[in-house]
Amino acid sequence: MQAAVYERTGPAREVLRVVELPDPEPGPGEVRVRLRVSGVNPTDWRSRSGDTPRPMAFPRQTPGQDGAGELDAVGADVDAGRVGERVWVFHAAFGRPTGTAAQYLVLPADQAVPLPPGVDFQQAAGLGIPFMTAHRCLFADGPIDGHDVLVAGGAGAVGNAAIQLAKRAGARVITTVSSPAKAELARQAGADAVVVDYRRPEAAREVREFAPGGVQRIVEVALGTNLALDLEALAPGGTIITYARETADPALPVYPLMFNNLRLEFMLVYTAPPDALRLAVHDITKALRAGDLRPLPSLHFPLAEIAAAHEAVERGAVGKVVVDLP
Repeated sequence: MQAAVYERTGPAREVLRVVELPDPEPGPGEVRVRLRVSGVNPTDWRSRSGDTPRPMAFPRQTPGQDGAGELDAVGADVDAGRVGERVWVFHAAFGRPTGTAAQYLVLPADQAVPLPPGVDFQQAAGLGIPFMTAHRCLFADGPIDGHDVLVAGGAGAVGNAAIQLAKRAGARVITTVSSPAKAELARQAGADAVVVDYRRPEAAREVREFAPGGVQRIVEVALGTNLALDLEALAPGGTIITYARETADPALPVYPLMFNNLRLEFMLVYTAPPDALRLAVHDITKALRAGDLRPLPSLHFPLAEIAAAHEAVERGAVGKVVVDLP
């Protein structure tokens, strides 16, 4: 099979290459997926570049946590009737050397999720990290029906997913974006209100015009950058939950947090509780069946241009970057 690999961390064009590897065989409790599309996420370039503060876990790594394709073989203890299923996969390279930037992938059977009819591989390859992160950020503390929710970065993969899942769950959603083009993507996802250019002094006031009593929950992508706005926008007793790492740790204003009984939570989808991941898979699949999830526009790259795909995500490309497998 063809697969992208890197054997040391560094810039994409210096360390990523496409090689021929033996087709993997599934072991007990595993399945093999013939991948058609691989999703590229910020975690992929951070791990490949060495930006994530940990050494490489394996001598050779194939990037890619998310992807979609057909299940073509199963190991012992897996129902042989699953062969032929169209599936989306998540956490493919977490604790394993074999990610989705390859023609074939072996992984635990419960990480290959059956796709409802009518959902194409392009959309499916963007489900894993974005939608599972968004789901945990929204529902870590229970239902949000009737809540006012602020989503930072509503045109980003996680932010856009959070808008869609929050609206489906009965919340009113306001989001912040940095440009009119991104505002349109947020509106298409179902946002009730959009604040363009969140750095403006008026941004917090505009959030409060939407939710005069303050929002109950904030899904935050840039805690340090947005903390002042968040504190102005949050209702007493409200929660900020942040899922992305910034270059520098923010300074926390303890008294405003304390005075308003605010909660500051952190989450990483890879280490989320197993029950939370199972619930996310269930709810995402249910939403797909109902036709309630809308994909972001896609930027396609062939496997031979995996380095360019990583660079696009690293630059902050608008839309979902995917790699088409030969």
